[in-house]
Amino acid sequence: MVRLFTSYVVLILCIVSASAQTTSTDPCAEVKTQFARDEARLKDWPALARYRKENATVAPPTKDEKRVVFMGDSITDGWRNPKYGGFFPGKPYIDRGISGQTTPQMLLRFRPDVIALKPKVVLILAGTNDIAANTGPMTIEDIEDNLASMSELARAHGIRVVLASILPISDYEKNKEGKPIIRSVQRPPDEIKALNEWMKRYVSENGLTYLDYFSAMVDDKGFLKEDLSEDGLHPNAKGYAIMSPLAEQAIVAALKKK
Repeated sequence: MVRLFTSYVVLILCIVSASAQTTSTDPCAEVKTQFARDEARLKDWPALARYRKENATVAPPTKDEKRVVFMGDSITDGWRNPKYGGFFPGKPYIDRGISGQTTPQMLLRFRPDVIALKPKVVLILAGTNDIAANTGPMTIEDIEDNLASMSELARAHGIRVVLASILPISDYEKNKEGKPIIRSVQRPPDEIKALNEWMKRYVSENGLTYLDYFSAMVDDKGFLKEDLSEDGLHPNAKGYAIMSPLAEQAIVAALKKK
C-alpha cells in the first residue's frame, strides 16, 4: 500500500511537471508503467492469476508419471528461457516460478500452483528476495517459518519435498553504464549462509531432501562464480547447466524417500 501511494504521488508530480513542457514524447511514461505495475501487484499480491489459466489446462498425472513442480522466484521463472536450453525438455516437470516473489507470496499460492497439480515432488527455491526485503522487512526466522509451512503442506498431501539452497550472489558485475552492481548490501552473504544452514538441519530432521546449489556455484571469496552470472544474482546458461543435473539428482533422491 505504501509503495502504491508513493508511486501515485510520483506520478502526480510528474504529470504536473510535464504539463509545463512542450515535448512530443510522454516524459511520464516510465512512471505510469511503474504505477500500473504496483497497482496490479496490490490487486493480486501473491500473483494467483499468473498461472491460473495454465493450471486449468494441466491434466491429472498418469499412473506412473513422476511429476515435479518447481516453486520459486525469477531464478525458477527464467529457467524456461530457450537460451538456457529450455526447462528440462521431455520431463514431466512444471515451472511455477514468479520473478521477484518472496516466501509469503509463494505460501499463498502453494495450493493452486503446487498441491492442485498433484506432483510426486515439489522443488522449492526461495528466500533470496525475502532477504532483500522485496515485500517488506523479513527476519531469517520469518523465512524459515514460510519454508517450513510449504514443506508441511506438501507432506500433508503426499508430496515429497526438495528444499534448494539459496544461490550465492556477487559484486563482480557492472550495469549498462559501467557502474558496479553491488548485491551484497541487499543480500548479505552471511544471511544467505545462515538460511542455507537452517535448511540443511530442517531437511535432516524431517526426512526431506536438500539440494545444494550453493556449494557448486560459490567461489573462494564466498561470491557467485563470475562466469556463472551476468548480474551477480541470476544464473546464466553456464549457471543453469550446473544447476540442472543437481536438481535431477535431488529429485531422484526424493522419489526414493517414503
